[in-house]
Amino acid sequence: MEKELSILLAKLQGIAQTGKKYGKDIFDRERYEELSKVTKKLMETLYPSLSDKELTILVDKDEGYATPKVDIRAVIFNQEGKLLLVKEKSDHCWSLPGGWADIGYSPKEIAEKETMEEAGIPVTAKRLIAVIDMSKHDFPPSLTYVYKFFIHCVAEDGELKTGIETNDVGYFSLPEIYLLKLSKQRNIIDNFEMIFADYQNEKNIMICD
Repeated sequence: MEKELSILLAKLQGIAQTGKKYGKDIFDRERYEELSKVTKKLMETLYPSLSDKELTILVDKDEGYATPKVDIRAVIFNQEGKLLLVKEKSDHCWSLPGGWADIGYSPKEIAEKETMEEAGIPVTAKRLIAVIDMSKHDFPPSLTYVYKFFIHCVAEDGELKTGIETNDVGYFSLPEIYLLKLSKQRNIIDNFEMIFADYQNEKNIMICD
């Protein structure tokens, strides 16, 4: 129920945001502005743990036609067939290197940049493994509608080291990943099963919801 509610709130905010930009006249824009305020109040009521900063980002910062946000995740295997993960300082849980797509960078460039910043090694992005709609999988509820890109990368020479946002980094087999505490807003176990299946079978077929 909570997940369905979060999706509805994200849709409401999208309608309000788009309406404020494309409303026919001042009266339309006033109505959509009021809808935005109501949505923000609902978010405050139903999710009291949200900070003022988080609410502002969710409701007030974006403009124009509302579209999903894009989360880029880099997939890097070593020669032993183990997968590179980083431990996030924000929740002390493990995830694939990555983050929100930045304006001015392509998806491949984001995967390369985030891996360098979080794991300390240069990589070359090769191909897109999958694009998934976060709402259609077993992720925790989110007030942000997100598409996740998983991009296969090849590591160049370099020594693993943590970054500003990470406090540990390493390579893991799938059985080892089952035992880790995962950062579930960033990746869930289904993602890792998909990634290892792609690597082991060399499918080279892009998965898309």
